[in-house]
Amino acid sequence: MRDGFLKVAAATPALQVADCTYNTEKILEQIDYAYAHGVKVLVFPELCITGYTCQDLFFQHTLQQGALQSLNVIAKHTAGKEIVCIVGLPYMHNNKLYNCAAVLLQGTVLGFVPKTNLPNYNEFYEKRHFATPLPYNETTIYNGCPIPFGTKLLFQCMEMPELSLAVEICEDLWVTQPVSINHALAGATLIANLSASDETIGKDAYRRSLVTGQSAQLICGYIYCDAGQGESTTDMVFAGHNLIAENGTLLAESALFTQSTIITEIDLQRLNAERAKLTSFSAAQTQNYHIISFHLQIQPTSLSRTISAAPFIPQNMLERNTRCENILQIQAHGLAKRLQHSRCNTLVVGISGGLDSCLALLVAAKAIDLLGRDRKDIIAITMPCFGTTQRTKGNAEAMVEQLNATLKCIEITEAVRLHFRDIAHEESVQDVTYENAQARERTQVLMDVANQTNGLVVGTGDLSELALGWATYNGDHMSMYGVNASIPKTLIRHIVKYVADTADNKALQKTLLDILDTPVSPELLPAKNGEISQCTEDLVGPYELHDFFLYYLVRWGFGPAKIYRLAIYAFNGAYPPVTILKWLRIFCKRFFQQQFKRSCLPDSPKVGSVTLSPRGDWRMPSDACCTLWLAELEDL
Repeated sequence: MRDGFLKVAAATPALQVADCTYNTEKILEQIDYAYAHGVKVLVFPELCITGYTCQDLFFQHTLQQGALQSLNVIAKHTAGKEIVCIVGLPYMHNNKLYNCAAVLLQGTVLGFVPKTNLPNYNEFYEKRHFATPLPYNETTIYNGCPIPFGTKLLFQCMEMPELSLAVEICEDLWVTQPVSINHALAGATLIANLSASDETIGKDAYRRSLVTGQSAQLICGYIYCDAGQGESTTDMVFAGHNLIAENGTLLAESALFTQSTIITEIDLQRLNAERAKLTSFSAAQTQNYHIISFHLQIQPTSLSRTISAAPFIPQNMLERNTRCENILQIQAHGLAKRLQHSRCNTLVVGISGGLDSCLALLVAAKAIDLLGRDRKDIIAITMPCFGTTQRTKGNAEAMVEQLNATLKCIEITEAVRLHFRDIAHEESVQDVTYENAQARERTQVLMDVANQTNGLVVGTGDLSELALGWATYNGDHMSMYGVNASIPKTLIRHIVKYVADTADNKALQKTLLDILDTPVSPELLPAKNGEISQCTEDLVGPYELHDFFLYYLVRWGFGPAKIYRLAIYAFNGAYPPVTILKWLRIFCKRFFQQQFKRSCLPDSPKVGSVTLSPRGDWRMPSDACCTLWLAELEDL
């Protein structure tokens, strides 16, 4: 439960119709199994104590009493166990029989939730056996004690306020207005669904989309537990199709026709962060809801769910290629609109032979093509200086020629040396002044050539560099339109690889692959033996780590301590914890210290859910302090 993670499960036990004793034994086995695996919320199928397919046996007093006795046994079995169990049974209240879920914890029944929507379209005819509950909560007497009974119950964990549990039963999800909508609007972050959904051809796909879609619409965790084998097969078959979803993502799923228990973790902090950001998510509407508090000790939660080390990059190759193409389209259309609106004659791009300028040039070519213009309107300028290597210069020139753009080579070494003399800076002092003078000279050249040609300077800097402030203020930091500003370095690499893989021009493909193989470098320090001497990741740290930190800090608002633990799990030994901690500290410091560079960014197209535009998704004071964030890391 630490860091907002809650281990949950859906269990479909073996079952015999109307045999409460047998069914109870199997339920207890599943409780013990889940408890041993650290599960805190365990959901069973609809009417699991008796079986869903008892038909008119539900009217039998013997079955009703057998179900109550079994509930007593199950509740007693939970004593001393910190696990919320939700079981289904027929329950008599005020002389009416209800299809109910009983929520159990530590030997007690916290509440009964009756099914709201009773189907009447198959041979079981639930309306034949069960009553429709009243629209308001009541109190029922169970074992001589008053217990909440109703469809508007919220079960709230006192130690973990993010955990607010609500229950709906099978058909309650399948109707036009699912019960869980009201639950979520009242504050429920986790929905448990006890179901008995018969299996027909194609129904599993629909069921899957229904559960994941509902979890996305409600921004919640959703546990769907289905009845399985053992139910009567007189006229239909049940497959035990269990599903656990979180905000549109399927976290766990059972195979059909298996008596299985699926276990995973719901990230409740993540759900709360998303709800807090979405102003369109209505404020809590708790009217007529009864909140039942319960206690669970906060303990570390072992993770079994997938935490990708590359959160910006889809793991599926097809999805990855689709994303790369979509991003290129967004960039190109954004640039084309700006070029068209500004009525500029040219696009001016500084091309270094590195990844960022490579992508910017590819986007420029695509934008020009969209407008039906000649690629010669792209003026690609390479500006060699002290640190430029033949490899990067050669790749830059080759790429420009292969894209049929206009190539200019402007040597800036003497201009920078003249500037050094003007400001009395010794060339032998290779400090930040030495480096930034080159970057600013390059920007001046680009801007002036744009003036000469009525052009628009295309920015090349990426999201990762903006997060770290790895840009020269009023140097490569500045442009007239920054096409890469919301794309992290790790994703840029995949976009360039996608273009290379799909290129018809074999020469261009070869050049792009060599650019991908070139170390990331600003090339501001003199080369050594003709090779790059300045590797960015040696100085600021691995971009794959920084992109991971950026994603969880900005997208989900996680604190550094949680990000650190997630990184250890995601990178799984690729970096020792001490290394992750080192670069996370540096990331936090630089992210705060360099905000002033982001506060005056040029326009740029948003392509994903993480962007640092001061006009869009990230607004932060330039003088905000990172004391609390660093202190959190010190406490690890």
